[in-house]
Amino acid sequence: MKKWLALALAIALAAASALLVLRIRHRHRLQQPVEALPSVPLPSWDALEVAETVYAGKLGAGWQDWGWGPHQLPKAGPAKIVFSGYGGVIFRHDILTGRFGVFSFRYKAPADWADFLQVSLKTSVSPDAQLPEVPVDADHTKLREDGWREVRIDLAALNPQNAAFDRIIIAGRSGVPSDWVAIDQVVLSNRAAGAASLFPNRNIGLRIACRSQTHAISPLIYGSAVGDWESGTTANRIGGNPTSRYNWELNAWNSAKDWFFENTKADDLDKVIDSAVQHHAFTALTVPIIGWVAKDTTSVGFPASKFPGQRAYDSYRPQAGDGYRPDGKPIVPGPPNETSIPAPPELIGRWIRNLRDRDRARGSRGVQMYILDNEPSLWSSTHRDLHPDPVTYDELMDRTLRYATEIRAADPDALIAGPAEWGWLGYFFSAKDIQVGKFLRPDRRAHGDVPLIPWYLSKLAAHEKTSGVRLLDYLDVHFYPAAEHIYDGGDGVVDAAGRALRLRSTRSLWDPEYTDESWIDEKITLIPRLKTWVSENYPGLKLSIGEWSFGGAHDVSGALATAEALGRFGQVGLDAAFYWDGPKPGTAIFTAFRAYRNFDGKGARFLDEALETRGEDAVSIFASRDPADHRHVVAIVVNRDPAFQVTAFIDTGSCGHPVKARSFGYHAGSPGLEASQDARAEPTGLTVTLPPYALQVIDINLQ
Repeated sequence: MKKWLALALAIALAAASALLVLRIRHRHRLQQPVEALPSVPLPSWDALEVAETVYAGKLGAGWQDWGWGPHQLPKAGPAKIVFSGYGGVIFRHDILTGRFGVFSFRYKAPADWADFLQVSLKTSVSPDAQLPEVPVDADHTKLREDGWREVRIDLAALNPQNAAFDRIIIAGRSGVPSDWVAIDQVVLSNRAAGAASLFPNRNIGLRIACRSQTHAISPLIYGSAVGDWESGTTANRIGGNPTSRYNWELNAWNSAKDWFFENTKADDLDKVIDSAVQHHAFTALTVPIIGWVAKDTTSVGFPASKFPGQRAYDSYRPQAGDGYRPDGKPIVPGPPNETSIPAPPELIGRWIRNLRDRDRARGSRGVQMYILDNEPSLWSSTHRDLHPDPVTYDELMDRTLRYATEIRAADPDALIAGPAEWGWLGYFFSAKDIQVGKFLRPDRRAHGDVPLIPWYLSKLAAHEKTSGVRLLDYLDVHFYPAAEHIYDGGDGVVDAAGRALRLRSTRSLWDPEYTDESWIDEKITLIPRLKTWVSENYPGLKLSIGEWSFGGAHDVSGALATAEALGRFGQVGLDAAFYWDGPKPGTAIFTAFRAYRNFDGKGARFLDEALETRGEDAVSIFASRDPADHRHVVAIVVNRDPAFQVTAFIDTGSCGHPVKARSFGYHAGSPGLEASQDARAEPTGLTVTLPPYALQVIDINLQ
C-alpha cells in the first residue's frame, strides 16, 4: 500500500510540476519572442499509418492520464479539456523512442478561438533535453466536413533531437474562456506520406563473403539474466550481488550494498532453473565462494539499534541502515555472524549434489555451468558488512582452488567459470591494489607484476598440470561502458551526444584502433585481449562475458548497440554472453534480441555459421548461413548514422544469386520489428534502404 501511495504522490507532483513549468514559460513568452522552431516539411494529409493510439474514444493501451487542469477522459467518447489559465492535458506512457512520423489529433472549439493550442514532448530519461513547444497554427490544421479540426505536426518539429520521450502535452498558449474543448483521435504515426524526404540519402556498398573461412556461432552468446523467454534468449545466468550470499537450505540471501545489506527471502532458484529446462535453455548458476551465506530472512548488516545515526535507512524497514555516517564516512561493521553463517566448500558441494539429485528425478540436467561468485574485487564494497578487507591475489586463488575442487567433485561433468570480475581495473589489479592505487599496486608487484587475470589463468593451468584436475572451463568477466551516464543501470543518457557515444563504445569489444572514451582512455580490445591471455596462459579455455549492457534500454540507440554487440560476439567467436538485466518486453533491447532470435515471430533466426562481411564507417553488416544448406543466408544491417538514410547494395556474388528475400526493419518509433519491402533481390546481390538509426534483418534464399 505504501508503494501505491508513493506512486500516486509522484504522479501528482509530476503533474503539478508540469503545470508550474508551463505557466512560468508562458509568462516568459509575454516578455520575449518565441524562439525559432526547426524548419521541416509540413506533413501530408494522406491517411496516417498509426503507430500509437494515445486516445481514441478512450485511452490507448499503455497510456495514462496525467492531465492537470479541469478535464474529463470518459470510458467512451471524446475527451473534454479546459484550456483557460494555460490548462491542458498530459498523456503519459513508458519511454517511447525517437522518430515517429506525425503527431495528430482532432478538436472541437468555438470557431473564433484561433491558434490557442501548443504541443510538446517531455522526457524523464533526459530531463535536460530541450524539446520545443510547437504552436498549433493554420498550417497544422485542417477543418473537416464533420466540424472537427484535425491537427498534424511532424515529429521532426516536436523532437528535433530524436530523443526518447514519455509524455505528450497539449496545452493552452493564449487566454481563452473556460469552455470545454473536445479532443479525440490522438495518435502517433509510423510515417506520414513523403516523410522519407526528411532524410538525406547516401548510397553505399556492403559485401557478404561466402568463400572465406567461416566458424560456428555459439548459441550461448544470446544469454541473459532476468530475461524474458519471448526475446529468444538462449541461456539464463542466475547472478548478481545477492547470489554471493545465497543460502540454498533456507532460500535466503542478502541484498548487499544494493539495498541496505538486508537478508531477505530469495527468488525461488529451483523454479528459475526449471523454467530454463522447460524452454530447452542453458543455465549458468552463480555459487558463493565468499565464505558466508544468509542465516535468515530478517537480519541486516548495519542495524539501527547497534549503529544509530546512519546516513540513510530503508523507509520500509527502518532497522536497516546504509552503513555510512551522515558525513559519508563508512561505519566499521560488526562480525559477519550478524547476518550470516559460514559457508565452506562442503556446504556448496551439498547444494550441487542436491541439484544433481533433482536432475535425476526430472530426467534432465538443470544447471550446465557454475560461476565462481560475483565480482570478488568489489566484495569490500558490495559486501563490506562481512568482507570489509579488499581481496588479494592469494585470497582469490585460495578460494578458487578450494571451492572449484568441491564443485568438480560434486558435478564432474559441469562447466566452471571465473573469476567473474567487474571491469577494466579488475582485469589487471586486485582489490588491494585498487584501494592503494594502481601505480603503487603492492599486491600485483608481489606477484611478479603480472596482471591479475593472466596470473590467475597461469596458476590454474599449473594446478591442472600437477593435479590432473581441470578447475576452470570458461574465463568469465563482466563489461559495461565506462563513459559517464552511458549505462547508468540500464537507460543512460539518450541525447544526441549520448546516443553517438553509446554506439561508438561498442568498438571497445573488438576494435584494436579504438581508444575508449572514458576515464580508461586506453585501447581495450576486450575479446581479442582475453583470447590472447587465454592462449598465452591457459590454452583451451572458452570465453564468457557474464554481464554486459550498453544502456539505452528504451531507446533506439540501445537497440542498435545491442544488435552491434551480438553481431560482434558471433563474428569474433565469443563462446557465451549474458545481457544484464533483461531483455524485458517493451524495451528496445528486447527488439534487438528478437532480430537475432525470432525476427518473423515464427522462430526464424540468425543462423549458426558466421560469414565474413565488409561494412562501412557508419553501417555494420553481420551475416550467417545454415551449415547444412549454404543457399540460406540471414544478414543484419545496422545503420548507426543519426542523420542519413542509406541505400545499400549488398554484394552476395560469392554466395550465389538471390532468388528471394524478405526483410524486417526497426527504427526509432517502431513498435518492434516490422515486415518491410525494403530489400530487393538483384542478380548479384540485394538493394536495401534503412532510415537513420535503424536495423534491418534480411532473410535470403540463393541459387
